[in-house]
Amino acid sequence: MTVDRVKAFESLRQALATSPLLLMPDFKLPFKLYIDASGDGLGAALHQVQIINDKLVEGPICFISRQIKPTEARYGASQMECLYLVWALEKLNYFIEGCVFKGITDFNDVISLLNMKKPNRHMIRWQIAIQEYRGNMTIAHKDGNIHKNADGLRRWPLPNDIV
Repeated sequence: MTVDRVKAFESLRQALATSPLLLMPDFKLPFKLYIDASGDGLGAALHQVQIINDKLVEGPICFISRQIKPTEARYGASQMECLYLVWALEKLNYFIEGCVFKGITDFNDVISLLNMKKPNRHMIRWQIAIQEYRGNMTIAHKDGNIHKNADGLRRWPLPNDIV
């Protein structure tokens, strides 16, 4: 192995040994829900900024992913993006219900799709599912090139929902 690879390995080993792999949620603090979808799978990562060793650290609370079902594979891009938001909210409800959080996606138009004037039946159902979170949720866009935590989960999804 090269010197750079040895240094990278040692750095990674040190980080895994000293940092918390998952943070315990603090329900008084806001969450960040990173979400992404593709033709293969859905992925989400719930994070939170906490003070650890006198430093502000954004760390993961949990990760979830699943494969796309055969009927979902026929969805267009806009429907797929709304599907993953609703799926993540349902799966992580026990963390985020009643809490302030920001949904972070690499798809710009999720909110406009959820406010459509003439939605199809899927969109109507998803609009209703999201209503309970609207007071505590904001949606932000993050460029796909730097949206890596949820992006990796959706690229290699697990066969079943895993939390």
